[in-house]
Amino acid sequence: MGTTEIYLIALTIILAAPYLVWRLLRTEHWAPLVVVQIIGGILLGPGVLGHLAPDFHAFVFNPQVMTALNGVAWWAVMMFVFVAGVELDLSDAWKHRAETTLTAACALLTPLAFGAIAAALLLRTPGWIGPEGSYPQAVLGVGMACAVTALPILVLLMEKLGIFREPLGQRLLRYASLDDIAIWGVLALILVDWERVGRQGLFLVAFAAASFVIRALFKRLGEQDRWYVALIWLALVGFAADWSGLHFMVGAFLAGVVLDARWFSREKLDLFREFLLLTVMPVFFLSTGLRTNWGADSLTGGGAMVIGAAFLFLIASVAGKLAGVHLAGKLLGWKKGDATVIGWMLQTKALIMIIFVNVLLDKKIVTAETFTALLLMAVMSTMLTVPIVKPRLPRLID
Repeated sequence: MGTTEIYLIALTIILAAPYLVWRLLRTEHWAPLVVVQIIGGILLGPGVLGHLAPDFHAFVFNPQVMTALNGVAWWAVMMFVFVAGVELDLSDAWKHRAETTLTAACALLTPLAFGAIAAALLLRTPGWIGPEGSYPQAVLGVGMACAVTALPILVLLMEKLGIFREPLGQRLLRYASLDDIAIWGVLALILVDWERVGRQGLFLVAFAAASFVIRALFKRLGEQDRWYVALIWLALVGFAADWSGLHFMVGAFLAGVVLDARWFSREKLDLFREFLLLTVMPVFFLSTGLRTNWGADSLTGGGAMVIGAAFLFLIASVAGKLAGVHLAGKLLGWKKGDATVIGWMLQTKALIMIIFVNVLLDKKIVTAETFTALLLMAVMSTMLTVPIVKPRLPRLID
């Protein structure tokens, strides 16, 4: 059977399996489709399906098929995050820059500290630090994993809850986008990659200069041309951000942020986002899980310890995020209920954290057991978001 046929088999599984589970088991309240897709990717990956049915996994998800799927996934999430960036009101973000900076700092540093404390206790026992990692590297890495917010998942959940274009949604976008930039900067420090830190500084300076040029150009273009030029701009900024070590998703968001939503019709933006969600984003949601190679023995061998570590990280992550956001709310005088909803919405992790910890696992800074515990924590924290936030939203919006 040729690569094309196998690719289409894999695509059928990717599209059908999570949808059928989501629809037949009616998981919408506690596990929206995106969460089912993420879990499906993990179960279909080398850690579970590859362990239980290695021949079938090797046949369907072979290197050629995975390369094709990853290509679709990368471009899909870049376009999705780009549109989220376009919809963020830059003038409003600048107007609220002090509030945004304070909130983003509290929402990042507090769970980082809580997670680092939890890691500092757990990592003193053997089996959690990788052969190439040091104790400080692993502690900081786990701490940052507890602080991560997954921007693509956050956008999708805001869409689902109907707050994406509300003032609350704009606030969430501002806070999460600043934290996303910080996440990849901290990763460069964890990997002791000073060349990468220098590249990130160069990228941000060059991007700021290029933004003035692209904005001036867009004012002179019609909407049809703006869409073509926007995709070229997206690819260039995504490349530059990834080259610098900030990750292509950060570049995609920044590429959209500097463009004004009024330059595009709202109808076309909505149709574009819906098209992405229906056709290509499921590939991204599953492909991340498909690339997680952590080994089922990490769960079966020391299962109790791994699950215990996952709950420890979950408590540290949730408590740290809520404490940080409530601190910001107290300092800024938010109305009652804001901090709880914002804290839980910023708690969504899943994909970005999986990507982040995958790097730590690849660099052998953490072990498969640590990765598995963080993976379980990411899935649990994301599943908690909608059931906790949804009943609180009507009171908050009204």
